[in-house]
Formats: sequence, C-alpha cells, structure tokens
Amino acid sequence: MDPAGTTNETTLRLEGRKVFLAYGIFGEVTARLHAIGFDYMHSLQAWLEAQRADPCLVRLDTLEPIEANGARFADAIAASPEPALVIGYSKGGVEALTALTQPSARAKCLGFIALQSPFLGSPVADVVLRPGPLSAASMTMVRGLGIGSGEGLRDLTRRARRRWMTRHAAEVAQVLAQVPTVCLATQLTPQNARGRARLYLPAARWMERRGYGPNDGLVPVSSALLPGARHLIAEGCHIESISAGGGREPVSLLVSALELLQAPVPRAPAEGDAP
Repeated sequence: MDPAGTTNETTLRLEGRKVFLAYGIFGEVTARLHAIGFDYMHSLQAWLEAQRADPCLVRLDTLEPIEANGARFADAIAASPEPALVIGYSKGGVEALTALTQPSARAKCLGFIALQSPFLGSPVADVVLRPGPLSAASMTMVRGLGIGSGEGLRDLTRRARRRWMTRHAAEVAQVLAQVPTVCLATQLTPQNARGRARLYLPAARWMERRGYGPNDGLVPVSSALLPGARHLIAEGCHIESISAGGGREPVSLLVSALELLQAPVPRAPAEGDAP
C-alpha cells in the first residue's frame, strides 16, 4: 500500500491527536542506533508528525516487569487532557493492554493498535530463560544494560503470559468491548525474508518444527492476535512493523491498521434477518 494514497483521510482523524507509543524489549537501546541509520519506530513517529498528530513516546525501562510498566503507562494515558490513540510494539503492546485494564486509562483511549505483541508469550523467551547457563548469562547481560531488572523478560514466557491472561480475562474482555483494537501479526517464510529478516529465519523454522505455527521469528501469529480484536496479518520478521529498509514499509502497515481500526464493525445478523 502507498501511504500517500490515504493521507488526506487519515490526516482528518489524526490532526491534533495525542498518540502514545511504547517500545518493545531493548527498544531504548536499539533506538540509539538511529544515529547510524537504524530505524526503530522513528519512521512511524515522523509520519504521525507529518499528519499533524502529537506522538508521545512513553518512557519505560523495557526490562522492568510488565505489571509495573503497565501501571506507568496507565498513568500517562489517564493524564492526557484529551482521548488518545495508543500504539504498542511487541512487549510495549502487552504493557499497553495491561494499562488499558485500568478504567481511568480505558476512558481516555480512542483506539489501541498492538504491533506484533506476544499476548500469549514467546517460545524464544521460554528457551532463553530455561534454567541453566544460558538463562544465567542472559539475565546478567540484560541487567548490565541498566534498563530494568530483567524480570520483564520472564514476563514474556508462555507460562507467565497465559497465567496473566487467564487471571485478567474479564478485564481484557472489557478492553475489547470498549476500545477499538487492532492486532497486527507477521509471518516469516524463506520466500518473504529480505535483508535483515533472514536473521530471524532459524528461529522461525525452529518454532514451525515444534508446532507453534506461523511466526515472525520471535512471536507466533496465534500469540499476537487477541480474540475479539480486529486482526491484520502481514508478511515479514519481528521488526517488520517498526523498522524501514530492506523492503520493509512500517508506515504502510500502520496506515492499514488505522484504516482497520476506523472501519465500521459488521453488524451481527439479528434473528429473523433474511439470509
């Protein structure tokens, strides 16, 4: 899709609008690579500014626990003078969902777009944190980065996420009933792997072989799609929605998500309707 083709219509909806964004895990470290040309949500923020929106990055230590970051995110949304759009990438989307379980944040949210977020966890997190030398080395490394305790990584395991989703099922249902929500997932294959995306292929193949289904090299498609939300599935690796280059067009994906977010919800057939 050519983003310019929908600019006028989208501008009308975004002009003057506060848009909260949240990084994925290690995002604050990766974003620093922008100085050498690496895009980490920078193209999305630039496009939103071009639409005269007011993008605001919620500063979170991405290795902190999801509950703690979700509470901080909820405070930021609730403090907005006007209702806002919320966009979270990967772990940031999980934290956004956690934030929106709070009524005060939900009341200030016009819509929620989750970009490749592991709502049901990631098998890669399971492997990295499996008891043993790899787990110990991983936790030592992430704590050394100074961006959190590392417990946020544990929160992305499948067991931890499924437990949270079960415990908060009623609150999640309220979010989906009250806040228009789009979940974007991507699936990586040898045919659509381009440039840097090829680095994700070994993990993508490993997850496929173990029965996790289509995935982007970190998150299974089935983990990224909340039942009851509007779903958008695209091709590519785990950075497809936030990093331009190598054939990736994150702005086009965001435009598609915005269009889906704003599309009318089909009315369920009522009893007595003609077939």
